[in-house]
Amino acid sequence: VGSSGQFEEAPPRSHCFPPTRSSLAMGYAGYSPGNKIADKLTPLQQALRALPLDKAQETLDLIEKLTRNVVRNPTDEKFRRIKLSNPKIAASITEVPFAVDVLKEMGWVEEGDGLALPSDVRLVHEREVVGIIDAKDYHKKEEENERRRQTAARKTLSADKEAVMRQMEADRKEKEAEGPVTQGSVAQKLGDGPNVMRAGDLGIGKSAGG
Repeated sequence: VGSSGQFEEAPPRSHCFPPTRSSLAMGYAGYSPGNKIADKLTPLQQALRALPLDKAQETLDLIEKLTRNVVRNPTDEKFRRIKLSNPKIAASITEVPFAVDVLKEMGWVEEGDGLALPSDVRLVHEREVVGIIDAKDYHKKEEENERRRQTAARKTLSADKEAVMRQMEADRKEKEAEGPVTQGSVAQKLGDGPNVMRAGDLGIGKSAGG
C-alpha cells in the first residue's frame, strides 16, 4: 500500500541467473574470468558477445525472435519451449558455440530434448531484447574491424611479395651484367694422354747436360 492509501503494483523483479559452467570455465568474449573488462558486463552481455563472429548475426536474429514472442505473449506455453533438434534451431542455436548459454542466461532450462522457460521467469524488452540489439551492434563493429585487419594483412603480404619480386629481378639483372662464362675462362684438365705435350718435351726446365 502506498502513501496515498492506494495499492501500488510492485515493479517486476529482475531474475538474475548465475553464469553457466562453461562461462565460468572459459570466460566470455575472449576474456579470462576476473578480467576487468569482462567484469563490467552482465553474464548475459558476456554470453551474447561470446558468439562466434561468423554466426553471430544469424543466431541473434533467431534468439531475438524467440525472445520477442515470449515478451509479447508471456503466458503462451508454446512460446516458452524450444525444441533444440528442430533443423532451423539446430543450425542457428544448438550447433553454434555459446548460443544455448545465451538462452540459459535468460532463464531457459533444459527439459527433455529442448529448453523450457519456467513460469516464474519474465523476459522484458528493456533487458533481454535491448541486450540482444546491443550485441548485434557489437558484432557488427567487430565484423568491420575484422575486415580492416584482413585488408591490412593482405596489403602487408602484397608488399612483402613485391619486395621479393624486386630482389629476384635485381639478382637476374646482376647475373646478366656479369655475362656468360666462356670456355676459355675455365681451367681445363689436360690429362695424361699420349698427345699431351708437356714443357719437358720441349726441353724447357731441363739442364744442358740432361
